Amino acid sequence: MKINPNKVEFMISAVSDAQYPDTPLKEIALSGRSNVGKSSFINSVSGRKNIARISSKPGKTVTLNFYNMDEKFLFVDVPGYGYAKQSKKEREKWGKMIEAYLTDRKELSCVVQLIDIRHKPSEDDILMYDYLKHFEIPVIVVCTKSDKISKNKMPQHLKVIREDLELEETDQLIPFSSVDKKNLPQVMSAMSEFI
Repeated sequence: MKINPNKVEFMISAVSDAQYPDTPLKEIALSGRSNVGKSSFINSVSGRKNIARISSKPGKTVTLNFYNMDEKFLFVDVPGYGYAKQSKKEREKWGKMIEAYLTDRKELSCVVQLIDIRHKPSEDDILMYDYLKHFEIPVIVVCTKSDKISKNKMPQHLKVIREDLELEETDQLIPFSSVDKKNLPQVMSAMSEFI
């Protein structure tokens, strides 16, 4: 699957289904901790430097952000989890919005769950993975920031993530770096199965 960078566009920030775009395209949601690199991932896949704004402050995304990826599919950037500075009330509000999207949206075909390869999956990472499995939502686990660890340590890091999440045999686990775009073809190929 090839994406034409000139045909990638930000569509809308939405907080409820009344605002979701009405297109026949399948949607791939992105979930992960606040500073896991979702914006960088969107930019890498789109081939554009700043279609998704990268914030130095984690926890800035508080809406569902829809991106049209060259009329092939929509990326839906979901607010990052695990960011402590948001109030409990705010987090509950987000939680309901995210849950409604993940469980009710017919166009949603899969979730790319981003996990920082340098760290063990957090409790939130595990909860999210279990939640997706419970609702039988297909998931591709992409381990970001792979350029930050050495080649010979990579298998060990991937093993920890696979074991902690209790990944199923059929789940794809892909190390990825938005710096050197390592494994971008593998990511594209995995996503193309769901569009």
